[in-house]
Amino acid sequence: MSVVFTYLLKVRYCECDAQQVVFNARYGDYVDTASTEFFRAVFGDYKNLLARGLDCQVVKQTTQWKTSARFDDVLAIAVRATQVGTSSFTLVFELLNHATGATVAQCETVYVMVHAADFTKTPVPDDIRERLLQGAPGVIINHAGVPLADAFS
Repeated sequence: MSVVFTYLLKVRYCECDAQQVVFNARYGDYVDTASTEFFRAVFGDYKNLLARGLDCQVVKQTTQWKTSARFDDVLAIAVRATQVGTSSFTLVFELLNHATGATVAQCETVYVMVHAADFTKTPVPDDIRERLLQGAPGVIINHAGVPLADAFS
């Protein structure tokens, strides 16, 4: 997967089961947070999309696990748009163990663009299509929402 955006997070104790393995439902949380930060990087702020009267809703999400993430692991979640249709778009996520580079899971989420006021489906505007496909090359955001280049400033 060509990386266009990366979100870094550290697995917290509360996200794990008794064996200190990340509970499967948490992957949806991780992907949702990574997508929000991806949108922030692509649109400047998610509020910019809302200010245009637009929003997006998840209509499908799949996860394929390769290995387990555990308490205190740092995950690097690579995010990119793979296709943008008339009113929907797909983001793919590769969750990697940051220390080893091993793929923990791969997720795919399909979103539908909607009007923010009434959630009716609407076409993806051309400029948003271009921004999604361009992504945020080289941008790395940490769990605090701070770009890695700024984390030590």
